[in-house]
Amino acid sequence: MTGALAPTKPLTAVDRCDRCGAQAYIRASLPVGGELLFCAHHGRRHVAALRDKGAEIQDESARLSETPSTATNDER
Repeated sequence: MTGALAPTKPLTAVDRCDRCGAQAYIRASLPVGGELLFCAHHGRRHVAALRDKGAEIQDESARLSETPSTATNDER
């Protein structure tokens, strides 16, 4: 598979921000290899510069505003 990006796996609660240690929601895959993980706060701060340098950005920060599903009375 030449020229194609490898699929990235979803970020989990185990993935931590490289700046502050909070849960990571943004992954920057660097063109020279390697990756950086950021919380939403630090990701917003650095993502534009990383993108300008050719990094591929996986942004899952929209998950922060998702409403979790709740159990219904039928599930008793």
